[in-house]
Amino acid sequence: MLRWQTLDLAHHCLAGLLLLLPMSFCLTVKAPSHLFQHPHIPSLVPHAPLPLSRSHFSAKAQLDFTTHCNTSCFHRGEDVDKEHLTEQLAFETLYADGSRTLTTVDLDNDDVDNVNDDEDIANYIVPTPPIRKSHKSPPSFHKRMRRQIYGADGRFNIRGDHFLLDYPFSTAVRISTGCTGVLVSQQHVLTAAHCVHDGKDYVKGARKLRVGFLIPPSVNVNGTRQGQAPSKKPLVRWVRVKRTRVPKGWIQGPQDVSMDFDYALLELRWPHRRPFMRLAVAPSSDDLAGKRIHFSGFDSDRPGELVYRFCPVEDESNDLIYQHCDARPGASGSGVYGRVWDDALERWERKVIGIFSGHQWLEINGENRDYNVAVRFTPLKFAQICYWVHGNRADCSQD
Repeated sequence: MLRWQTLDLAHHCLAGLLLLLPMSFCLTVKAPSHLFQHPHIPSLVPHAPLPLSRSHFSAKAQLDFTTHCNTSCFHRGEDVDKEHLTEQLAFETLYADGSRTLTTVDLDNDDVDNVNDDEDIANYIVPTPPIRKSHKSPPSFHKRMRRQIYGADGRFNIRGDHFLLDYPFSTAVRISTGCTGVLVSQQHVLTAAHCVHDGKDYVKGARKLRVGFLIPPSVNVNGTRQGQAPSKKPLVRWVRVKRTRVPKGWIQGPQDVSMDFDYALLELRWPHRRPFMRLAVAPSSDDLAGKRIHFSGFDSDRPGELVYRFCPVEDESNDLIYQHCDARPGASGSGVYGRVWDDALERWERKVIGIFSGHQWLEINGENRDYNVAVRFTPLKFAQICYWVHGNRADCSQD
């Protein structure tokens, strides 16, 4: 019998304690001595949207997303130039009627004036710490077959009203194409781009995309208690998506897609009433409480269940977070969050710093490494996503 089946209740309690208690063994109530200095957030100046032809919706959703990377792609973000800087900010919008547009974006004049050399360009990219030396041997074929689960399965099933309806678990939502998303405003959901677009075309399910909100079985649609005993699996209330936005960096045409831009924003037809999680530029793992990340998703091997996990960051590039959090297909699009120090509140706050993408085989210095990967929110990505959410520049500064 698997550990998660035999110790389910204990895991629930452990998950709650890890998230809801102060965790004095790894956190402090004071600002860390190596306090993360917030990078400059560029202001975007969008151009008028250009109409595009209607999508064919010919792609198939790929829930088990796996890529390969070597030294050149690991350091890809370090050689960005000014022209590429603005190309990364362009985005495509898919509307509920199937029409779509392309919006190109410039930086504000003040930002352009500041980007005068390589050093200034680097201000828009979170510095990458030196890659850590790995002592792992190349993975065997057997381990490849079990990718995304590392050793004993460390995931927790989240059940019961007190967990499913409480923050931060209540911010996790289902995507009708089979993925997970995270609530980032009263009307917006972040997910992985590959859940709605394969890099060339939108997936078939994106034509009538929906977002699913979990409703515990002991609570009916109106929020009142039902008399009968609760069933094992929660109900799902589906809401249609009005607009989908995908970064141009993901839409590569004939080229191979890159995990660096594997994120998309969904705008719901009407607002929801649940708490959402704020966004933040991803700091170095040294500036995360406990150097840990967390995320909750709908893994395919546990249908109908919300699954939570946490783990330390193993490695980082400019655009990706490498880790060994156990995950299975369906978890793609989960909001990866960490406890980030909030200067205004003077406390650690959970904030979304990335989106879980999938699995990557990383070949560095002759070594084969095996990671689960999350897209990291750089200042550029933060500015882009924030503009998608707010529609203006005034509300898009860090914190």
